[in-house]
Amino acid sequence: MTFELGVYSFGNTPRLEDGSRGPTAQALRDVLEAIKLADEVGVDFFGVGEHHMRAMPLSSPTSVVNAAAATTRRIKLGTAVTVLSTDDPIRVFQQLATAASLALGRIELVAGRGSSTITFPLFDHDEHDYDMLYASKLDLLMAVNAGENVTWHGPHRKRPLQNVTAFPRPEQPLKIWLGTGGSPDSVFRAVELGLPMFLGVLGGTPEHWAQYGRAYRTAWAQAGHPAEGADIAVAVHGFVAESDARARSTYLEYEHRMMAEGLAEPGRPAPSRADRAATYGPDGMVFVGSPDEITDRILHLHGLLGHTRQILQMDVGGMPQRDFLRAIELLGTKVLPQIHAELAQP
Repeated sequence: MTFELGVYSFGNTPRLEDGSRGPTAQALRDVLEAIKLADEVGVDFFGVGEHHMRAMPLSSPTSVVNAAAATTRRIKLGTAVTVLSTDDPIRVFQQLATAASLALGRIELVAGRGSSTITFPLFDHDEHDYDMLYASKLDLLMAVNAGENVTWHGPHRKRPLQNVTAFPRPEQPLKIWLGTGGSPDSVFRAVELGLPMFLGVLGGTPEHWAQYGRAYRTAWAQAGHPAEGADIAVAVHGFVAESDARARSTYLEYEHRMMAEGLAEPGRPAPSRADRAATYGPDGMVFVGSPDEITDRILHLHGLLGHTRQILQMDVGGMPQRDFLRAIELLGTKVLPQIHAELAQP
């Protein structure tokens, strides 16, 4: 199976000269510019995340995927993730099926519960229903994706569905990944549902995450699923520049700002710059460095985890757009060819 390399973004509201934040609308224009470049330089996948804050304002990932589907040629596109617990699974399917009509075979979906509960009061849901909403909505999403004439009932809906078809229909079913931050229950839920697993990683070590890969594949085989369906994708923080030193200094400045501001909202302390910088080394899961360094570290993780896709969040903390675009260019023209050569892939 061909290894795929990609990028993901929650949007990155730019900073003005006085240090204040610019318009959130610019973050949307910037991410579409980045997706277009990623398509041009050969990056395999671009994921659009979901956040609802001024610094990261991509609150409607399916809208961005549709815009990108109409303006790209070859790159795969998807949500990373859709916060399914507080969205409507039929509308999510319809919106991405629309994108799939424009970009045949290139549209995917990562369905997750979300890393925070901010969307629950925003969309008038009860946080106590966290698990029920996700499980029920994921079941319905899979049903409408699988085919027409769906009859379904579940706890998140007051009325059952009787012989309902969601339109438009994509020429082929959407690929749905189960998104997880590493919960063991989510690993086994992915196996139970026969879904590929998408790991959102913010810490730990390569060896730690390799355990999840082993558990997933062991359970997958025990369930009798076809071996080729056991896909694992990994989303990490990371950044590429011409040299290790430049990559580390650039990313540390903006990633630390993002974390300090984000953790300040719930009143939690941010890690020190020194502590965060320590996670940038080979024993951590933040992938920062030159193209050679990033290549070596991705290949090392691949050897342990056997994942088929890795995507990096690079535009953080008001990072200038020029730095983000240059990192995408290096990822597509320097890192990906080396990975393909090492893995003997075309």
